[in-house]
Amino acid sequence: MHIVFFTGAGISAESGLRTFRDGGGLWEDYRVEDVATPEAFARNPELVLRFYDQRRQQVLQARPNAAHVAIAELEGFAQVHVVTQNVDDLHERAGSTHVLHLHGEILKSRSTLDPELVLPVNGPFLRLGDRCPLGSQLRPHIVWFGEDVPLLEEAASLVARADVLVVVGSSLQVWPAAGLVHAARPDSQIHLVDPHVVPDPRTIRLAPARVTHWKQKAGTGVPMLADFLRKGSV
Repeated sequence: MHIVFFTGAGISAESGLRTFRDGGGLWEDYRVEDVATPEAFARNPELVLRFYDQRRQQVLQARPNAAHVAIAELEGFAQVHVVTQNVDDLHERAGSTHVLHLHGEILKSRSTLDPELVLPVNGPFLRLGDRCPLGSQLRPHIVWFGEDVPLLEEAASLVARADVLVVVGSSLQVWPAAGLVHAARPDSQIHLVDPHVVPDPRTIRLAPARVTHWKQKAGTGVPMLADFLRKGSV
């Protein structure tokens, strides 16, 4: 069995990481245009770096929750891949070994001259004046608004090969990533784990007809679903 988990901010929220869209989310403190676009970085790189320093510190203090652990433990039962919209490393710390980060990784930086030149951030801070081996300023290894999502095709290929697609903690409103459900095979099955999200017919219209909605938070619903899958009840 090949299982692909598509995870969003909701799975990390239970580890204490604030989401962008919910009440109390990060966008209430910052304008997207000021911290999450190439234009913002060109205009005020110090502000952008400081914003991501704050997020990096939060990630370093967070710990994987029961949902992250349950996904990782399923690797002993099936072939498991994680496609995540999240930029934290909680899946990896929980033990998942096949994680694809659609929107980048907060604990990494990359060259402003060569996007393929990716380096770890040593500690919580990435400062103005930190340079890559080519001599250019390092920027967060994050896909900003207005930028292409370079791993989208690889993610769609994974979803297309999956027997089971599990969507966890994603509103399915962030495009183009939300369109990944359209890549699912007609004979595959989709599970949605979220207490609030109501599947939008426009989002899942090309997905298999059978969509099972687990109306639980990730930390409760994912372990329940993992037990369900182990018992072969798909």
